[in-house]
Amino acid sequence: MAALARQLQRLLWTACKKKEREKEGEEEEEDEEEGRGALDGPRSLLTAPRRAQRPHGGAEASCGLRFGASAAQGWRARMEDAHCTWLSLPGLPLGWALFAVLDGHGGARAARFGARHLPDHVLEELGPEPSEPEGVREALRRAFLSADKRLRSLWPRVETGGSTAVALLVSPRFLYLAHCGDSRAVLSRAGAVAFSTEDHRPLRPRERERIHAAGGTIRRRRVEGSLAVSRALGDFAYKEASGRPPELQLVSAEPEVAALARQAEDEFMLLASDGVWDTMSGAALAGLVASRLRLGLAPELLCAQLLDTCLCKGSLDNMTCILVCFPGAPRPSEEAIRRELELDATLGRRIAELCADAQELPSLNTVFRTLASEDIPDLPPGGGLDCKAIVIAEAYSQICQVSEECREKGQNGAGKSTPTHLGSALDMET
Repeated sequence: MAALARQLQRLLWTACKKKEREKEGEEEEEDEEEGRGALDGPRSLLTAPRRAQRPHGGAEASCGLRFGASAAQGWRARMEDAHCTWLSLPGLPLGWALFAVLDGHGGARAARFGARHLPDHVLEELGPEPSEPEGVREALRRAFLSADKRLRSLWPRVETGGSTAVALLVSPRFLYLAHCGDSRAVLSRAGAVAFSTEDHRPLRPRERERIHAAGGTIRRRRVEGSLAVSRALGDFAYKEASGRPPELQLVSAEPEVAALARQAEDEFMLLASDGVWDTMSGAALAGLVASRLRLGLAPELLCAQLLDTCLCKGSLDNMTCILVCFPGAPRPSEEAIRRELELDATLGRRIAELCADAQELPSLNTVFRTLASEDIPDLPPGGGLDCKAIVIAEAYSQICQVSEECREKGQNGAGKSTPTHLGSALDMET
């Protein structure tokens, strides 16, 4: 079973392209430039998506905590997401950890600032002996507001741009979720979604009341007809209502904080930017994650596969996700691994049939559309055929390579090619 799991991991790992790291100084310069971008300007798309990922992960064996994370720029002209992962927190006992996903808009500056400095503010507010749960909830609320205040001091001009944020603080007794904006998190417990965050949109009653009380308007379901979220770090142009505290401005950095008592049935928590949620529901994502964990995939490789699946399903936004696995997470199943390998083999045979039956080699898109119209059993729950896009592309590429080799062998001495049927190439493949 372990060998089969490693085989699946190797297949996925080779499909994840490595992205070159930007130097810290270059990132700062880009932050300054992007901070001046117009929030309402058109968000241009690339001619082809940037799928490169750098999945990474870690584990703290003593408390049974594992995590994986990955990010993809996708179709967007710039990467504006950021994230941070802390398996242990300085000054706190073992078992405390912090994870956060931030999704910038109008530039990456606020998101990158949050990823770098929000943990410092959390630690400062928690102190060496956090009082659970209410003291921790209040500390997280203050940490978001103080981080926003510090960002403003470094960004004194009224500039556009901000970032949503969702953070998971793990203690031995509780799971704390703090979020502002539309980056979300879901908790899977005993095989079902037990908790999910709710986006901060201007039309939510509490948000609408605050916006109107601060003298703002809501047009086209947006704050002042422009901003789609009602809470975020940054966005200081919407935080100028005189005489009102930070948490009562048109746009607020105050997070909504939930404290969930940990249970033995807790399986995993998934945090992600809205580019992920644009294509899949929380229940679908939880089902897909659980099915991949039963294959023995490392959390970081699972995150990479999840983002590839969302891209295939049509996400046009930047995407970032963090998967945090608890001791009760689904374990590798020999039966699940066997069925997955059988599914891959079935897809390979069906692709070979489609190519052999055609007079001309069909395009990969044609092959995928044909498979999508067929009833294929045992496709991954939630992900469906889109989750097998890499497997399909690899099988198709192998057929194309064999077909090309056959055509080259069929050339006569005069440079003319003799007819070869694609079926002969597929026979060679088998």
